[in-house]
Amino acid sequence: MIEIRARLGGGRTSIEVSGHDEPAAGGRVCAAVSAITQTALLGLDQVAQQYPDHVSIEITEE
Repeated sequence: MIEIRARLGGGRTSIEVSGHDEPAAGGRVCAAVSAITQTALLGLDQVAQQYPDHVSIEITEE
């Protein structure tokens, strides 16, 4: 099961994605969620690089 939690409010947005569901549709569901999440993160990183005075991003690996 893939779980996505989004929290909105007070000018903040947070999204947490966890889990794995390879059996569903031959793993395509998990791959789709991962691709969308990674694309959003990479896009935000590019915006932060172009506009460092306006956007800050912190990416950490655990």
